[in-house]
Amino acid sequence: MSTYYQLNKICPICGSSLEFCFSHQVLDKYFAKYYFCKTCGYLKADDPFWLGEAYSSAISKADTGILIRNLSLLPKVASILYWLFNERGEGRYLDIAGGYGILTRLMRDIGFDCYWNDKYCQNLFARGFEYTSELGCCKAVIAIEVMEHLVDPLTFMKETIAMSSAETIIFTTELFSGDSPPPISWWYYAFKTGQHISFFQAKTLAKLANLLNMNFYSSNGIHMFTRKNLNRLAFHFLTTRFISLASFLIIKKLMQSRTLPDHYLMLND
Repeated sequence: MSTYYQLNKICPICGSSLEFCFSHQVLDKYFAKYYFCKTCGYLKADDPFWLGEAYSSAISKADTGILIRNLSLLPKVASILYWLFNERGEGRYLDIAGGYGILTRLMRDIGFDCYWNDKYCQNLFARGFEYTSELGCCKAVIAIEVMEHLVDPLTFMKETIAMSSAETIIFTTELFSGDSPPPISWWYYAFKTGQHISFFQAKTLAKLANLLNMNFYSSNGIHMFTRKNLNRLAFHFLTTRFISLASFLIIKKLMQSRTLPDHYLMLND
C-alpha cells in the first residue's frame, strides 16, 4: 500500500510529523509499519521489536558481499584520510560497529592505527586492537553499513563523537531520492533479514550533519560528516573507483604496514 495518512509520530531527526506509508512482512513472520518524513526524507520502521531475533547472528548469512564491500571501500577511505586530511598514520582511527574486524585489519595492514568496536559482533580479524577510551582521541571514525541498522541515528552519532572525540565520520549507506519511499522491490529494505530499519536521502544526512554542527560531503557511495572544510571536487575524485585504486597503490608504498609489527606485538602480549 502507498496511501498516506497523518499520524501523531514525530521524526527523530527533524521533528516534523511522520506519515505512515506502507507495511510489509519482515523475517517472513512479522508485519512492520514504515513511516516517512516528507520534510527531511527519513524513512523508518516503527517499533522494530523483532531486532533481537534479527540479530541472533550479528552478520546475516545473506550478506554475501561482506568481503568485496570492504575491499572496494578500503582504497576510498584510505585516499580520503591520506590526501584530504593529510593523515600519514600518526593518528588513531576507530572502525565503529566493525563486524568481524575485516576493515580494521585491512586499515592496519596499510599503516593506519585503526581500532575495532562492535557491541554485537565478535572480533575475528583484528583481535588485540579493540578500542577503549583509555586509548584516547581518534582522528576519524569509520562506520561502514551501520546507519541503516539504527533506531536513533542522531543519538548514535552523538554518542560516537563523544566516545571517540573525532571530528570526522566516514560512512556508507544506500540513499534514495524523491518525495516518497522507494518501491517495495528496493533490495535495500532487506525485509527477510529484518536488520535494515532506517533509510536516508541526501537531505536527511545534510540535516543530521547540521544538527551535529558538521559539514556534509557525499559522492560515489561514500558519505562524510566533518568539522573541517574540504574541497568537494577533490572528495569526489578520490572516491571514484579508478582514481582511488591508483591512489591506493601510492599510499601503500608511502606508508609503513603494521602487519608484521602487530604480529610481534600480539606474540608478546
